[in-house]
Amino acid sequence: MTAAVVLLLGVHGGLLAYSATRHSPTMLEPGFLAAGLSHWEFGRFELFRVNPPLVRMVAALPVLAAGYEADWSGYYEGPGARPEFSMGADFVRANGERSLWLFTLARWACLPFSLAGGLFCFLWARDLWQHNGAGLIALTLWCFEPNVLAHGELITTDCAAASLGLGAGYFFWRWLRHPGWEHAGWAGLMLGLAQLTKSTWIVLFGLWPVLWLTWRLLRPRGDRSGADQVVPLSMQLMQLMVTLLLGVYVLNLGYAYDGTLTPLRDYTFVSSAFTGLEEPGEPGNRFVDSWLGAVPVPLPEQYLLGVDLQKKDFEDYSQPSYLRGEWREGGWWYYYLYGLAVKTPHGTQLMLLLAIVTLFARPGGSRADAGVRDLIVLLTPAVVVLVLVSAQLEFNHHLRYVLPVFGFAFVLCGVTIRWFEGKSATTP
Repeated sequence: MTAAVVLLLGVHGGLLAYSATRHSPTMLEPGFLAAGLSHWEFGRFELFRVNPPLVRMVAALPVLAAGYEADWSGYYEGPGARPEFSMGADFVRANGERSLWLFTLARWACLPFSLAGGLFCFLWARDLWQHNGAGLIALTLWCFEPNVLAHGELITTDCAAASLGLGAGYFFWRWLRHPGWEHAGWAGLMLGLAQLTKSTWIVLFGLWPVLWLTWRLLRPRGDRSGADQVVPLSMQLMQLMVTLLLGVYVLNLGYAYDGTLTPLRDYTFVSSAFTGLEEPGEPGNRFVDSWLGAVPVPLPEQYLLGVDLQKKDFEDYSQPSYLRGEWREGGWWYYYLYGLAVKTPHGTQLMLLLAIVTLFARPGGSRADAGVRDLIVLLTPAVVVLVLVSAQLEFNHHLRYVLPVFGFAFVLCGVTIRWFEGKSATTP
């Protein structure tokens, strides 16, 4: 089994490594790399603040080691400033043809993110469906999914967010089933790392307490044998709080505590949601004269400003959206559902359909399968991300925004092993 996992991950890594040498940089990558280099060089996080810095800092490491030419003269700052694109162009101009090799090095440095996503698919599917074959199904789907292969080779955040968000969900599920300080610590660490890939995962701070309560409310009546029943409620609550606090700590650590605990009134925002002004892009702060203004924000300054700037884009985006031959100011509520329908392989779609049928047909006898609680913990993050992204109707662009949905779906597909394997082929 180990050999099969290593082989699949090796093929996946090889495909990504080769693709990284063949494809020219995307529109975002020069800015990402320039921003990552600036984080290391100056200890500042303004560039590309709309996304957390983990991926671009990893991408910048081999470029720092190989050496590069820098031109920071075009940098500028101000409310809502987006200088990263011009800085990316300056980076390419300064390094000429050698910049292509530097982008390749940066891409190779980010391949472990996608490999980790495949490993999390295997582990969660294997443990959830109690079968090594289930893990291999999920891993295979991840390793050969075109959307994962397309973004796994890049130095952008989407594949890393999909991978580490899935990993955070896996370790949180393990803690729910077997509460303890070790599992709580791993869940907290992965929560923080997921936050450092993409701010989308900020929803987990509110979602995990709800899932914990749901897990307890749906426990089978009279069943006191599970580990989650043995550990007292007060201890579980304490561990959950530590998990969430550890996630916040890791997030702040990734920003080197840049601006952490800045009072809310000291920020200058540009989104209408944070300024209270009708015109998006006009600087302001709706909290200046309220009691909330005195509250120190337990988040890095550039992280919160990035959320604000992303929200401003959702409120007032300068480009129209396109779907099926139609251009529109704004978007469609079904845009990402349609994108998933036309941009995922039919084989994957059939596997997902078969997985749903399997949940009801329950082939393979009386073997213990995942319960309702397990499925809720698995599927809720994917549904929340899909709904959250689809609800942003100001514009629709890029299927990559819902890439985190894929890993959870692949884990669900692992249940189809019930049709192909006998009762004895369970995990050791």
